[in-house]
Amino acid sequence: MDATTLLKTVAAHTEELPGSGLEHPFGPEWEVYKVRGKVFMLMTEVPGRPVVILKSDPGEAKALREENAHITPGFHMNKKHWITLEGGEGIDEALLKELVTESYRLVVTQLPKSQQPVDPHTYGRSG
Repeated sequence: MDATTLLKTVAAHTEELPGSGLEHPFGPEWEVYKVRGKVFMLMTEVPGRPVVILKSDPGEAKALREENAHITPGFHMNKKHWITLEGGEGIDEALLKELVTESYRLVVTQLPKSQQPVDPHTYGRSG
């Protein structure tokens, strides 16, 4: 998947996530997506190429980085809990949506139950 499609795909997917919103707290070059005031995704071209930065379970993040050269530690974020995606081979729409939804769920899980827009244990999971 090329970089432009990557950014368009994840931006469109975030619009489907209940309670999510776009902000620009770091200036126009950073698109910051939040749920109930908590960041779950960032998009920028600051590192010289379009990238998407997502929260990830540390074990899952390590596995993803080992399996795909286009997934690296979180740019300007905690390297254990965040990953950076860029366009390339092995990055497809299904993986993108899964990773964005998982990042969203991880953040929703940390919210007080009364502020959770969805049940993070069941939202977006098939089966």
